[in-house]
Amino acid sequence: MAAAPAAGAGAGRGRRSAATVAAWGGWGGRPRPGNILLQLRQGQLTGRGLVRAVQFTESFLTERDKQSKWSGIPQLLLKLYATSHLHSDFIECQNILKEISPLLSMEAMAFVTEDRKLTQETTYPNTYIFDLFGGVDLLVEILMRPTISTRGQKLKISDEMSKDCLSILYNTCVCTEGVTKRLAEKNDFVIFLFTLMTSKKTFLQTATLIEDILGVKKEMIRLDEVPNLSSLVSNFDQQQLANFCRILAVTISEMDTGNDDKHTLLAKNAQQKKSLSLGPSAAEINQAALLSIPGFVERLCKLATRKVSESTGTASFLQELEEWYTWLDNALVLDALMRVANEESEHSQGTFASTVFPTPGTSEENGLPHTSARTQLPQSMKIMHEIMYKLEVLYVLCVLLMGRQRNQVHRMIAEFKLIPGLNNLFDKLIWRKHSASALVLHGHNQNCDCSPDITLKIQFLRLLQSFSDHHENKYLLLNNQELNELSAISLKANIPEVEAVLNTDRSLVCDGKRGLLTRLLQVMKKEPAESSFRFWQARAVESFLRGTTSYADQMFLLKRGLLEHILYCIVDSECKSRDVLQSYFDLLGELMKFNVDAFKRFNKYINTDAKFQVFLKQINSSLVDSNMLVRCVTLSLDRFENQVDMKVAEVLSECRLLAYISQVPTQMSFLFRLINIIHVQTLTQENVSCLNTSLVILMLARRKERLPLYLRLLQRMEHSKKYPGFLLNNFHNLLRFWQQHYLHKDKDSTCLENSSCISFSYWKETVSILLNPDRQSPSALVSYIEEPYMDIDRDFTEE
Repeated sequence: MAAAPAAGAGAGRGRRSAATVAAWGGWGGRPRPGNILLQLRQGQLTGRGLVRAVQFTESFLTERDKQSKWSGIPQLLLKLYATSHLHSDFIECQNILKEISPLLSMEAMAFVTEDRKLTQETTYPNTYIFDLFGGVDLLVEILMRPTISTRGQKLKISDEMSKDCLSILYNTCVCTEGVTKRLAEKNDFVIFLFTLMTSKKTFLQTATLIEDILGVKKEMIRLDEVPNLSSLVSNFDQQQLANFCRILAVTISEMDTGNDDKHTLLAKNAQQKKSLSLGPSAAEINQAALLSIPGFVERLCKLATRKVSESTGTASFLQELEEWYTWLDNALVLDALMRVANEESEHSQGTFASTVFPTPGTSEENGLPHTSARTQLPQSMKIMHEIMYKLEVLYVLCVLLMGRQRNQVHRMIAEFKLIPGLNNLFDKLIWRKHSASALVLHGHNQNCDCSPDITLKIQFLRLLQSFSDHHENKYLLLNNQELNELSAISLKANIPEVEAVLNTDRSLVCDGKRGLLTRLLQVMKKEPAESSFRFWQARAVESFLRGTTSYADQMFLLKRGLLEHILYCIVDSECKSRDVLQSYFDLLGELMKFNVDAFKRFNKYINTDAKFQVFLKQINSSLVDSNMLVRCVTLSLDRFENQVDMKVAEVLSECRLLAYISQVPTQMSFLFRLINIIHVQTLTQENVSCLNTSLVILMLARRKERLPLYLRLLQRMEHSKKYPGFLLNNFHNLLRFWQQHYLHKDKDSTCLENSSCISFSYWKETVSILLNPDRQSPSALVSYIEEPYMDIDRDFTEE
């Protein structure tokens, strides 16, 4: 039960002074024994009543501790408060922190490694008690004491003390729900944390805590509010910069609300209009802030392309691993590292383990033990060290490549030779063969997307996709010999060389026997059927072909067997993954578009009716996935029909696919389904292509003066479904949205024009003709919707 203050006890222990009561919430009653924790939780939520250990007497806390087994944490907090005033020397304060730290770290380690026995046996875990009695708020105040000036001088606390505070805070965040969010609400504290990264001793702890806090922060922090950001980042060594990229990943990526509606084009357009009125987003401001730091991108490129042999020396790496072991954010990674290290170093009889986790009394001044094992670091650990860094760096570069300053980033990445550097690392690091002891994280398997090896590969492929997409620098993915091959292809076909190829700076391209694109094709063809990499590989290669169609680019890939590989995956392996199928259909469309040789190769591979039927089954199983191929084949058919050439005539007469698409019933079937599977409210960046493919079919019909025929056939198909008007009303609404969406987005309109070789003015004219309100017009949609079924003026936001 609760005890009254001991008679005669001093003011610091036996009773609370009026000043103390006022300082800690004004609580003045006696705590009732049965509901102390409940009262503390209520005080934490309201900011009134019981909120800190200092509101209790030490004797009372000691008595209750005997019953509740609080591990003496409230009493330690009471002492910590008494020894952490502005005029304290902090020596005793640091000693108390050393007592608290192991009580929380053991619990946090058990929590992270999923060994919950400890926390299950304890009714109130230590981290929970620490937070409940005001420990988190007290540590925040201690850390921020240097920001307070007394008599014109700023206080200083040691790096070691800061490190202890940060470690305790992080352990509490790990185990106790809500602590991280509360810290995230303290914006001045979050900004202050960045200043602690100036010290190497506290850098890793600070960076990890910041990363966790920013991960739950509702509003993105602005880097331009960080004091001396440029100086801070410029003074980081390469190891610190790589770790800092983990924080940057949170600060430069647009925040995702998690609401599916935000992914619709309607919602995105509304958000863009709102953004225009509000100015640049925090992510855009942060990207600009980073790009203004001298040498920032150059250092990232050096980190991304650094060879394992050039990375941090063994001694400093061991020092970092030692910190990782005590720093739980990296505990799982270290668990994987140590598992492999043990496999590779069994002959050393545990020497390596004793190196990383030295026993007391074996350390030198730098914290490393007296042992020759410091030079025996297993190669796999060096590789994993580099992989963990590179995937963070590649992510940051990828985001910057997709930002507002894309062209600036492109120029710098080219200048600092990122692409040839990655090419040199491709075989030995990026796409190295998995060993029997391939590194995986605790609780995951080798094929899990969380594996560092796999994450690095995916991030690498995403970077290639962003780098190649609609940019002339894509030719840096080739070497000099391969660029000469492109020129030879153009010369043989008697067509002008691609200007971007002629303008490519040969000193910046890949070196070696193969360029990066060719290396990617080689591993792509060897990828197992069930591999998750197939999607990303196809996307990366397709981005090389995107934009204005280049015959030379297509032939370069065709000569390397890409078309046959795609058809094998679609037809012979009968791929079931929708994502992989979509990426392969998109790639196949770009590879075959307007290319007679590609259609000849297609017909040679799909040489039986049985194979062709399997191919059609895959196309028809999901038009959202295959419609880009349907569009490319339709456009190619239109061009071939208008050419006078024996080679083209031969392909037209023999190719099953062209013959199939040329049939009006086939085109109408595609058109009907493409319009029917989308609605304005469900349009996304993924399925809006269905709308554009339906428009391509109608634009080509308009060229042949067959637009009224196609509209009439759509009307008949509606009636055959016993639902007149449902399709054409929907199409009318979709076209109204199309006008709003594309007439205000230059990039999208340029992409439509380049990919279809149809002028955007013709796109706009066709849409205007279809939306003509004159019911007498034979090419207007309203002419084919009977009056009783007319529903064309619905608000887009209406459900």
